[in-house]
Amino acid sequence: MDLGLRDRVCLVTGASRGIGLATARGLAAEGARVVLTARGEDELAAAAAEIGADHLALDVTEAGAAGRLLAHAGRVDVLVNNAGTSAVKALDELTDEDFEAQWQLNVVASLRLMRVCAPAMAERGWGRIVNVASSSGKRPSGTNVAYSVAKAAQLSLSRSFADAYAARGVLVNAVAPGPVASQLWLGEGGLADQQAQAKGISRGEALEAARSRIPLGRLAEEDEIAAVIVFLCSERASNVTGAAWSVDGGSVPVII
Repeated sequence: MDLGLRDRVCLVTGASRGIGLATARGLAAEGARVVLTARGEDELAAAAAEIGADHLALDVTEAGAAGRLLAHAGRVDVLVNNAGTSAVKALDELTDEDFEAQWQLNVVASLRLMRVCAPAMAERGWGRIVNVASSSGKRPSGTNVAYSVAKAAQLSLSRSFADAYAARGVLVNAVAPGPVASQLWLGEGGLADQQAQAKGISRGEALEAARSRIPLGRLAEEDEIAAVIVFLCSERASNVTGAAWSVDGGSVPVII
């Protein structure tokens, strides 16, 4: 199936690993010109070389990052706001700084990039924006409330931009993954290890507990999330805007 992405300029944040890199691979496979960004130069450069993409290493929470990325890319037809991270921390342990860090990364950085990219897309009459949120933005998680609150705000922001730009050909959507078999979860010191330590159980038990809360009975693969993102970036998703697609194995038990 031709997704109509050939030669489209696609900017993906948080693209050196995980869902971001899987999404970049999928876009590149469709013939898109992909621009990757993340903080770490070495890992990002290796990812870009692997898929034949352009890249610019920076921190998307910096005030001038959005303008720098647009200037580097020249134009952006597709924007995927994927940069994000989380950690296990109880509600009564979260600080103002924790909430601010999640807000800056998930909401303000996404806002700034949409604010510079969406108007130019609208002038050309075509654009796609996909914000990678989380199932915990729909159903708050006690694992890290600061993350859940920021992701809920990111979903609301997505809908606001969708309403503002739909008539001008710019379609804005979000995806809401659940637990993913990525480095964030499975890497040394990742969420599985952190949950095990917090609950006084083994890593295996922590992973089994996570799987038991998912109707499909397993963590998602990065490529499964990326496939949905790539579709939403495509011509084939021409009647989808303002949506928040759950890609969580059924974790959130509501139709929304």
